[in-house]
Amino acid sequence: MNSRLQKIVFLLLLLAGHVTNAQVKFSASLTPDQISKDEYTQLRLMVENARDVQDIVPPVLSNFIVVSGPNRESGMTMINGDVKKYVALNFVLKAKGPGTFTIPSTIARADDREYRSNPVTIKVSNTMSGNTSGSNAFSSPLIGMDPFEDVAPRRDYQDYILHEGESVPDKIRKNMVLKLTTDKTTCFVGEPVIATYKLYTRLKSESNMTKNPSFNGFSVIDLQQPDNVNYKIEKLNGREYNVYTIRKAQLYPLQPGRLELETAEIENNVQFVKAAYMRQQADQLGGMFPDFGDMIIPPEGMENHKVTLHSDPLSILAKPLPEAGRPAGFKGAVGNFAIEASLAKNNFSTDDAGQLTVIISGVGNLQLVTAPEIAWPAGIEGFEPKVTDDLFKTTVPVSGRKNFEFPFTVARPGNYSLPAFEFSFFDVKSASYKTVSTKALNFSVTPGTGKPQKIEVDENNKGKNSYLAEFFSKRWRVVGLIAIIILSGLLFWLRRDHKKDKLTSAAALQETAITESQRSVLEMEMNRKNPLAQSETLLREHDGTAFYKELNQELKKFLSDKLDIPLEDLNKKSIGEKMDARGVPNATCLQLNELIDEIEWQLYTPSSGIIQMEQVYEKANGIIGLLNAYKI
Repeated sequence: MNSRLQKIVFLLLLLAGHVTNAQVKFSASLTPDQISKDEYTQLRLMVENARDVQDIVPPVLSNFIVVSGPNRESGMTMINGDVKKYVALNFVLKAKGPGTFTIPSTIARADDREYRSNPVTIKVSNTMSGNTSGSNAFSSPLIGMDPFEDVAPRRDYQDYILHEGESVPDKIRKNMVLKLTTDKTTCFVGEPVIATYKLYTRLKSESNMTKNPSFNGFSVIDLQQPDNVNYKIEKLNGREYNVYTIRKAQLYPLQPGRLELETAEIENNVQFVKAAYMRQQADQLGGMFPDFGDMIIPPEGMENHKVTLHSDPLSILAKPLPEAGRPAGFKGAVGNFAIEASLAKNNFSTDDAGQLTVIISGVGNLQLVTAPEIAWPAGIEGFEPKVTDDLFKTTVPVSGRKNFEFPFTVARPGNYSLPAFEFSFFDVKSASYKTVSTKALNFSVTPGTGKPQKIEVDENNKGKNSYLAEFFSKRWRVVGLIAIIILSGLLFWLRRDHKKDKLTSAAALQETAITESQRSVLEMEMNRKNPLAQSETLLREHDGTAFYKELNQELKKFLSDKLDIPLEDLNKKSIGEKMDARGVPNATCLQLNELIDEIEWQLYTPSSGIIQMEQVYEKANGIIGLLNAYKI
């Protein structure tokens, strides 16, 4: 028993050493990286080998619809004895249209340091890509079978004994099997399939998964924790085996066709007892056969063999959902659902923002359900929703609810009505489409004072990015100092050309420290040339609410002056018409529209941190640079 305990402690120390010595890595990946506009891809942000992952900042995904995520995943992997610990965020994405898109790098904070990921690029075509890959979710590839765990009692131990001249491959093949089973082989798109990988063994071995199936073409929800390696005793072909469930997941097909479930691969270090050693033990015990399960066998009595097992591939036929009877508003929901809608307030002023909450609940592919389209009546301006969910992913199908909170504004007082909202889904049990709906919602708006609309700030997000704020605060000081030095050089150069008589004094200014009065002159010059000067100041102060409000006003002022459009007439339509008439490329117009949408969204849900504030500011600054370059 003491020897067994020593082995366990040694194994744990070895694993801990591998994890500790590995280098922290933060990476991003897209699977697949070529899709059609109607297909899905998975974005995976993974931090490896960190002791403590404090935060992973999601990148800007303005070109995509986030179908699912962020879904957090953590675990360990072991390949050829190399142990790695990881934490990951997964998103299932659908592109808003065709094109080539780059998801920029983002930041993760781990072990009190910051790491930046690589950017990733995806090509989205108008036609089917021929790639059946969609959302890929991976569980931990480490499936460690305890080599010191007691096996189930048997009447004899002939399976463990290796006799002279006996074929090792044949003995292993008869006593170890890796099998893949599913609860069905045919289903509709969006209908769940349960896939289970099991290791059947009658031998003593140490087993580790070296190839984990990726389930291309499915949205995947794992039903078993990676560290669950308990076994059960089951019969296969009339013989009892110790059975380990390697991986169990519910799979939701994302497109029709025959989708293959990849093979799993497990490397096994099988331990046999030499027949000669067992005969020696029997002779010493007066012919009694020893209890192999409790024996501590020395190395000279053992013979080890490595073997790699593969499961047989298996395919699922995903049938397309029928065209007959398909509602116009159907978006791919499969299961059985209900919908309800409510308003946060039924009476508010034009100074306030309203909030519509739509809840979709039930069972089915809830993780893939997207926000319903709202046909806002005239006089109401709606914005992109905030999405939260409460899902029970261990049930099959997934059950729970998804909440969509739509902020909206009303410019004029009066009585308004939001019509009933409909939600359509395909019911597998009846093989038919069904539509559920809400009741109409009435509310009244009273005249306001004209003050800016009050925005509620989520208290839970305050201080969330304090470390990042401190970092960027210091960085802005450095950038500001560099900018002042550069501007002083530019001013010196201009003054030298226009006022040669001040050459000597200008040179002296360049070589001496910048005084407070000179700093004020430089700041005034910077404000005059930078239309986003006040936004930049608020960015340095990390005031999110005030920053987005000021950025919205400064950008509109710039567009009004640049395009000669009165502020009260400034909207996407008038901006687009002016830019088109002046020959601005369509790509620039699309970038500007996306920027305006993002700023408006942040105005009513200002929950982003300093990283996203900086990214939005850089986008706005870039758009202004492009428009200035076109000289319109």
